[in-house]
Amino acid sequence: MFSLCKQTHAATSIEFAISCRFFNNVEENLVVAGANVLKVYRIAPNVDAVQRQKLNPSEMRLAPKMRLECLASYTLYGNVMSLQSVSLAGAMRDALLISFKDAKLSVLQLDADTQTLKTLSLHYFEEDDIRGGWTGRYHVPVVRVDPDARCAVMLVYGKRLVVLPFRKDNSLDEIELADVKPIKKAPTTLVTRTPIMASYLIALADLDEKLDNVLDIQFLHGYYEPTLLILYEPVRTCAGRIKVRSDTCVLVAISLNIQQRVHPIIWTVNSLPYDCLQVFPIQKPIGGCLVMTVNAVIYLNQSVPPYGVSLNSSADNSTSFPLKPQDGVRISLDCANFAFIDVDKLVISLRTGDLYVLTLCVDSMRTVRNFHFHKAAASVLTSCICVCHTEYIFLGSRLGNSLLLHFTEEDQSTVITLDDHVEAAAAVEQQLNNNELTPPQQLDEDLPVYDVEQLDLPPQSKSRRIEDEELEVYGSGAKASVLQLRKFIFEVCDSLVNVAPINYMCAGERVEFEEDGTTLRPHAESLNELKIELVAATGHSKNGALSVFVNCINPQIITSFELDGCLDVWTVFDDATRKSTTARQEQHDFMLLSQRSSTLVLQTGQEINEIENTGFTVNQPTIYVGNLGQQRFIVQVTTRHVRLLQGTRLIQNVPIDVGSPVVQVSIADPYVCLRVLNGQVITLALRETRGTPRLAINKHTISSSPAVVAIAAYKDVSGLFTCKADDVLNLTGSSGSGFANSFGGYMKAEPHMKVEDEEDLLYGDAGNAFKLNSMADLAKQSKQKNTDWWRRQLVQAKPSYWLVVARQSGTLEIYSMPDMKLVYLVNDVGNGALVLTDAMEFVPISLTQENSKAGILHACMPQHANSPLPLELSLVGLGQHGERPLLMVRTRLELLIYQVFRYAKGHLKIRFRKLDQMHLLDQQPSHIELDGDGDNDDEEAESYNMQPKYVQKLRYFTNVGGLSGIMVCGVNPCFVFLTSRGELRIHRLLGNGDVRSFAAFNNVNIPHGFLYFDTTYELKISVLPSYLSYDAAWPVRKVPLRCTPRQLVYHRENRVYCLITQKEEPMTKYYRFNGEDKELSEESRGERFIYPIGSQFEMVLISPETWEIVPDASIQFEPWEHVTAFKIVKLSYEGTRSGLKEYLCIGTNFNYSEDITSRGNIHIYDIIEVVPEPGKPMTKFKLKEVFKKEQKGPVSAISDVVGFLVTGLGQKIYIWQLRDGDLIGVAFIDTNIYVHQIITVKSLIFIADVYKSISLLRFQEEYRTLSLASRDFNPMEVFGIEFMVDNSNLGFLVTDAERNLIVYMYQPEARESLGGQKLLRKADYHLGQVVNTMFRVQCHQRGLHQRQPFLYENKHFVVYGTLDGALGYCVPLPEKVYRRFLMLQNVLLSYQDHLCGLNPKEYRTIKSVKKMSINPSRCIIDGDLIWSYRLLAHSERSEVAKKIGTRTEEILADLLEIERLSAVF
Repeated sequence: MFSLCKQTHAATSIEFAISCRFFNNVEENLVVAGANVLKVYRIAPNVDAVQRQKLNPSEMRLAPKMRLECLASYTLYGNVMSLQSVSLAGAMRDALLISFKDAKLSVLQLDADTQTLKTLSLHYFEEDDIRGGWTGRYHVPVVRVDPDARCAVMLVYGKRLVVLPFRKDNSLDEIELADVKPIKKAPTTLVTRTPIMASYLIALADLDEKLDNVLDIQFLHGYYEPTLLILYEPVRTCAGRIKVRSDTCVLVAISLNIQQRVHPIIWTVNSLPYDCLQVFPIQKPIGGCLVMTVNAVIYLNQSVPPYGVSLNSSADNSTSFPLKPQDGVRISLDCANFAFIDVDKLVISLRTGDLYVLTLCVDSMRTVRNFHFHKAAASVLTSCICVCHTEYIFLGSRLGNSLLLHFTEEDQSTVITLDDHVEAAAAVEQQLNNNELTPPQQLDEDLPVYDVEQLDLPPQSKSRRIEDEELEVYGSGAKASVLQLRKFIFEVCDSLVNVAPINYMCAGERVEFEEDGTTLRPHAESLNELKIELVAATGHSKNGALSVFVNCINPQIITSFELDGCLDVWTVFDDATRKSTTARQEQHDFMLLSQRSSTLVLQTGQEINEIENTGFTVNQPTIYVGNLGQQRFIVQVTTRHVRLLQGTRLIQNVPIDVGSPVVQVSIADPYVCLRVLNGQVITLALRETRGTPRLAINKHTISSSPAVVAIAAYKDVSGLFTCKADDVLNLTGSSGSGFANSFGGYMKAEPHMKVEDEEDLLYGDAGNAFKLNSMADLAKQSKQKNTDWWRRQLVQAKPSYWLVVARQSGTLEIYSMPDMKLVYLVNDVGNGALVLTDAMEFVPISLTQENSKAGILHACMPQHANSPLPLELSLVGLGQHGERPLLMVRTRLELLIYQVFRYAKGHLKIRFRKLDQMHLLDQQPSHIELDGDGDNDDEEAESYNMQPKYVQKLRYFTNVGGLSGIMVCGVNPCFVFLTSRGELRIHRLLGNGDVRSFAAFNNVNIPHGFLYFDTTYELKISVLPSYLSYDAAWPVRKVPLRCTPRQLVYHRENRVYCLITQKEEPMTKYYRFNGEDKELSEESRGERFIYPIGSQFEMVLISPETWEIVPDASIQFEPWEHVTAFKIVKLSYEGTRSGLKEYLCIGTNFNYSEDITSRGNIHIYDIIEVVPEPGKPMTKFKLKEVFKKEQKGPVSAISDVVGFLVTGLGQKIYIWQLRDGDLIGVAFIDTNIYVHQIITVKSLIFIADVYKSISLLRFQEEYRTLSLASRDFNPMEVFGIEFMVDNSNLGFLVTDAERNLIVYMYQPEARESLGGQKLLRKADYHLGQVVNTMFRVQCHQRGLHQRQPFLYENKHFVVYGTLDGALGYCVPLPEKVYRRFLMLQNVLLSYQDHLCGLNPKEYRTIKSVKKMSINPSRCIIDGDLIWSYRLLAHSERSEVAKKIGTRTEEILADLLEIERLSAVF
């Protein structure tokens, strides 16, 4: 069985976050990674356009609210295991160090020329002698970087350290002769010395023979040589052996002498508590480190006695390490995450989501004498924490949405008037879900050194004199040292949507909304018209939610009316100065529809009416209508005229008489650009002289040969389009000349001297730069935060105007308006290269005058043969305030989407990088006619009419449902969004195929809607459904539940979802075994004891119309009763054997303790419809109990087979018949260890064992026997199972604990199957993410353009969801397609660059702990790799297709067909 596996929704969970200077040395970025996705964000001010006009960045005292904006995103062929950054010597930006399983390390850096990641070095340690006999993949390769960037280390296989030394700028250690001479040599020899030196290995056993089971490694601050702390447990213990062996952990510090490669141990601390988790180095001036254990925090320093506190009463019994109880705190630190926000303060995020601020209280000898904990907020359950820009903290999460928080300390040294203070506090309380901000407690009385300053000072004493402050910071001899404790306030700035982990999912029918707002029952005549949606139970605990995914947008059609022969539609505003309210100003007033040779004008208010006798011309076809002059005027362009109107009054009519019709218009207020059929471009500008507006024709023109085939005018407000060098240089951070920029950044301009330069302090005559003022000034200076980064982003660029044209020769040119100078030229744009560069980069500007220009341009660069010609261009500023310009180029075959990025060379300081490319599948090739003068008069008259081929396909809109973007009309219509989040989103429009034309429409009755014509001549007025969030990989609706969602099923008869939820609360009671029975006993362990968590399960019904829980129709399970299985089963009716009825069947287990035998219940319920209570339409469902009885074991899995019920009870499987409200046993069989999933087809029962792989059973009804048909002999931890249906072949798809997908088949005639006893492994594939849930959908042909013959008849594709929030599918392939894809895959493996040096083939090979006795079967095509073929340039695609002996069109058609099959949601 051949199949293809493709991920369609990338992982959204976040496991690592660091802050580094990714793009340049000026701006700090946030780099996050989760599963195999790496993303780079920047923190940007979130101000709307109105506010932005008023703000003056230099005068603002407080930072505005911030948002996260994604600037780059990379998908890797490997899961990120550790992520760090380092600033290498002489580099213009930071490098990333990323480690992958088992022992790979890649050092990457951004390539400024192409905005891609380039690999600086690769380090691979997976040879057998380094492995030391390990076959399992247990050890995570952990990377740590020295704070002074002298080296990095990676721990591999838990046994060895890899040391990666970095070269420093002023390395006096290895003096070379060239370095001694004054530097007058050419800069090239500087470049040859790489910043990364050769790596080497240290075996931990050589340092100390007991060094094993490493828990954490960290570098210490402030040592002359890099010093590494290793926390390890030489002899292991566990919670049950505490009485025998308790304090087992050891901490050692190792000094790494990299030149001599000797590594002495300089400090050891023995007998630390057994439950140590992590160690954190503390910066100077305090120094030392903190060891975090599950129940305690311990401060250690080399020459100081240790100080530790216990956080709960468990620590008192489990360790003999001296700990002092911490008052007022009862927390445990397992699964907690930590981040330093100051030298002596760190934020702790607990596993409950609470945020604490821990302050180290230091005395005058700089030793830690106390800890102070302050609960600041309750937030998301985190997987990582990262501090950026000193006052923002990012909480990355796998279980909920990741958050960006802003934290401020309530400061004492600033003047705050009282009312401000109260307001701020009130706002904060509201912000933090009423979490009380506890005031700092008075510290212990037995330490007289401290004098704690309380927060409630009278306001006038807050602004004290500097001298007092100086005394307070540094202490005076007589006065004891003073400590200030400060409260912290956290507020949420932004969140990133995360749909991980997908615990369970199912498909349900989509509810439609009709014209009058009533909900329609989903009705489908045939299966392939069924509209389904994907509903997943996601998240955990308080971050639990139901996520409803939609793959294609289904617009809500408000009304539609038939308009024959209309080809295009526009909506425009009346004069804005005449309207009273701003809401009224944003509403469209006129709608114009163009027909072949005439125009309809409609007025849109409360209703839509046709109006006559206006200034609009109606007896000619309209090419374009738009607003000019800040929406005060309207311009209407026909094939022969340009008309300027104010409201409905005509102001000016400009005839365009050049012997050829106008075919395309583009407006960038105040410019109007026209393209004429014979290849000319005419620009007009709106001028207002002495109060009379008129359109003036620009006397500057551009040459009309080769003929212009597409134009786009663009008003730039992002500041990216600039010809000035200093704009760019200021941003790359080199303040000097362009020389520093040209040599790879190795000659850095000398920065202003800093105090840290010790050599200069010691030897150099530094002059007055180092006149030390009073210490208080220094203290004050260090507290001042750097605010330039956000002020710089608020500076508004002056708007500039540009015209982009494409010519028949395939070149793309950018001209500046209004002087029409050529500033940028791209050769062969239709080829679709990854990066578009300026062909004139090295041509001096003075040469590019008309006379010599043509010669230079022809000599610039050769063309690729038969690249498609550009047919339409669009350059628009998307993102917030148009800061992210996108260039779209539509050719006959596809749409290329490019993003603009800064580039320091050339005339116009930009380049374009390809973000995506969409296949438009144009069935009928339409060629562009260039000869305007036809042979006879009929043809000429016809050419002045409206032609469907000139209707613009790329429609920019500013406000549809609050989003701005581009609608791509045509056969495969879709919305393209790029919001202030910064990620490109492409969402297909569901509907019957073609969209002819599109316009945004904002009206009293249809707020922020849109209009479109589909294949019929019906104008549909619609809105985007508002409950979906479109700024996600798939439009998604998250319904928060505030508890963990478990199993989820869709009841099709009643169209309702049934969901199991789990709530957790601490419990003080438990059952103990007393000889013959169990008894409930209650424990009381004092107030510092952390009680265990108990679960309470419940089943609820959720209606898909409102996504609310149906009231009074839920089942509360008993305490201790856990739901283990839940399905809708079709059982035969009582008495009759003909019909089957759907019941809800739930299997449970009572989890008491290991001493008490497990028992479970089988519950069977029926959903009945009742008359709803008045005013509550939701109360129409009730649950009726059909059967409930205790079983002999835990009910672990449920299914049905030919009208009988199948249940797994531990390792037995029973078949039951439902008769007279009772279950009667029919047959049973013994299986392996613990069956946790059963699925059936006809009379075959497919079961999954938690440890012993899969088995296939067969039930024979006439003999009432259950027998084992076949099974897999190798042990395997199975997570999920599903059938693969390929016409008449049945495969068994399995996902396992090693994150593989495996397909088995039953082939009794094959020799190796031992006569059918053994299931044969036919295909395997490493997915890299854990899959717990799958379902299958039949393949259908949808849409108008159907390929014959249909190759996917009677095949089913399987949809899977992963614990990292990814979705994908596995589909059986016809053999012809499989062979083609396999060859393509093999060519692409060697054809493309491997990001991070990761090989896709190695990644997709099955991984297993034990060595397999058989070779990998493969046979599953890697869809992600095959789909990357789409993104190749046209010439590269032809080359690859030629290598495998096929045509590009064949491959693309195959890809498109699979894409259309899978787009059913």
